[in-house]
Amino acid sequence: MKRFEQHQFSPVACRRELARFEKLLADNYELGEREHILPFFRENRNLAAFVGSFVADIAYPDLLATEYDLFGDFVCDLVIGDSASRSFLLVEFEDARPRSLFLPGGARSTPEWSPRLEHGFSQVVDWFWKLDDMQGTVDFEQRFGTRAAAIHGLLVVGRDQTLESREQARLRWRQDHTIVNSKRISIITYDQLASGLGYRLRRYPTAP
Repeated sequence: MKRFEQHQFSPVACRRELARFEKLLADNYELGEREHILPFFRENRNLAAFVGSFVADIAYPDLLATEYDLFGDFVCDLVIGDSASRSFLLVEFEDARPRSLFLPGGARSTPEWSPRLEHGFSQVVDWFWKLDDMQGTVDFEQRFGTRAAAIHGLLVVGRDQTLESREQARLRWRQDHTIVNSKRISIITYDQLASGLGYRLRRYPTAP
């Protein structure tokens, strides 16, 4: 069983890592999950931990794991936790290509949701199913420190510049209204991830 690593978050280092992430986005119109994203977050651990700031209950992201085995059935690309609140964010990264979010409409005027997005979404749903099945067990408590851990899901996929205004509105609506088993699954682009992290990082002082 892969265990969480203790992490001491540094906002100063995180700010440097965010600049690297913004450069990665600026230099690459397309991003591959295994080519770009997973190696980046394995190496930039402060920014990886700070992704947990998308969950209000993760005030101090001091637990971190990449490619985390979930009871032998699934693997989460990234998991961030707060050991005090026992809140966790499970992250699925998908690629960022022109067809990662929507497919051309063809005979229909409205583009369809892409198989890549739906695959990532289904992954998160399966994680929630497995966690619900295991909750209340000693194995669950051993992993998360309690049998009542708060679990959240985040899917990161695609780029903003591939979206027309209508599809931006569709994605925003899906972001705001997707709840599975009373748990919210957020869906954001890599550009939204970068801007959201930058916004949240401003609350920290610039000096060590």
